[in-house]
Amino acid sequence: MKLTIIYDNTTLRDDLKPDWGFSALIELNSRKILFDTGANGEILLNNMKKLNINPKDIQDVFISHYHWDHTGGLGPFLKENNNVKLWIPPSFKIKGRAKDVAIVKEPTELHGGVYSTGELEGIEQSLCIKTEKGIVVIVGCSHPDMRHILKVASTFGDLYGIIGGMHGTNPKFLEGLKLICPTHCTMYKKEIKVLYPESYVEGGAGKVIEV
Repeated sequence: MKLTIIYDNTTLRDDLKPDWGFSALIELNSRKILFDTGANGEILLNNMKKLNINPKDIQDVFISHYHWDHTGGLGPFLKENNNVKLWIPPSFKIKGRAKDVAIVKEPTELHGGVYSTGELEGIEQSLCIKTEKGIVVIVGCSHPDMRHILKVASTFGDLYGIIGGMHGTNPKFLEGLKLICPTHCTMYKKEIKVLYPESYVEGGAGKVIEV
């Protein structure tokens, strides 16, 4: 699995624009999945261009939850490529037109080795990728209790890591994970880095993580 952070509050490259929100591209074999779309379509598409990511090469768009900082770029993206399957939680009101829309209520296998936790606590779904090292969980904001997210994710296999926004997650709940990349809205980045120095990975637009 290769994950490239496209949109984040911070950036690792001067040619990429940081902004409040989150989006990442997941590449797994020949499949490319766009996870969330940030807040602003112009920033999303410009960052994609600088990262040599062609919107037309993406087959799936996965929306974690309906908040603007994760869905604002969806309409502009779909104008570039609406020939995608859009995976959304029931609470999300669709913006723009995609070729195929799937509403994900329960834990579901989307493709071989690619899973959704389903919408948890009425607000958010997380994406789970099976790798040789274990399950990597990609989260938008972690509005549901982190223990709930990880419990459901663990039904797909042994947990290896987590990437994405972790909001007010108690860092203790991340114990045992070998990869921790807190981005976007995470409140306790410093504490996570201190507690898990060997697992911690700095995020930011332009960051590439391979597992």
